[in-house]
Amino acid sequence: MNPIKLFLYVCCLLLGAANLTAQDATALVKKVKARLDKVTDYSATGRLRTDVAFLKVPVARVQVYYRQPNRFRITKEKGISILPKGGVSVNMQHVLANENFTALDAGTATLHGSAVKVVKVIPADPASDVVLTTLYIDEKNLLVRKSTTTTRENGTYDVELFYGKWTQYALPDRTLFSFNTKDYKLPKGVTLEFDDGEKPDASKLKNKKGFVELTYDQYNINKGVPESYFAGK
Repeated sequence: MNPIKLFLYVCCLLLGAANLTAQDATALVKKVKARLDKVTDYSATGRLRTDVAFLKVPVARVQVYYRQPNRFRITKEKGISILPKGGVSVNMQHVLANENFTALDAGTATLHGSAVKVVKVIPADPASDVVLTTLYIDEKNLLVRKSTTTTRENGTYDVELFYGKWTQYALPDRTLFSFNTKDYKLPKGVTLEFDDGEKPDASKLKNKKGFVELTYDQYNINKGVPESYFAGK
């Protein structure tokens, strides 16, 4: 075969394979989203544990609310929101609420001893605070086991999801949110106590890891959640 024709032929094969791979990744994300979309709303109770350098934060009893397509809130006593500002969410329905995206196959990985499919999701909206989300998907069960999200306002953070009693609804029993403390922006109205009574130098927080663990006690699924529950978000 003519070398030029051979080169063009190989290029066509590679482009075709890349296109099929992108289609497969998009189809997988849409299947995961379709499963999540079966839950139109929920309210839940749980316990939130915060582990951040220099901070004293007691375990908090919390209420969690979600309603399609992208209403999500976690509150503690007196209705104070306790998640960071910006595009941060520990809720996969919220993460995948936007249907306009590009999905790229990033191969496979092993997570807690199990094989997962890795898909990078890029929002189509250039104004989105979320720049890139990497999903680690259990293909067999169509569950997101982990997500890594890069935002413009809150840096990069990870969310790991652990399933059990509510697997049939694709809702986790526990989520573990980890982040770099220098990028963490608390919502207005949240006050925290420091270990020594003094707010630490911001430079000391650089490259420190913080963790927020949310363990669910009970869900009320598809029972209706009023708009008033999201007031003050």
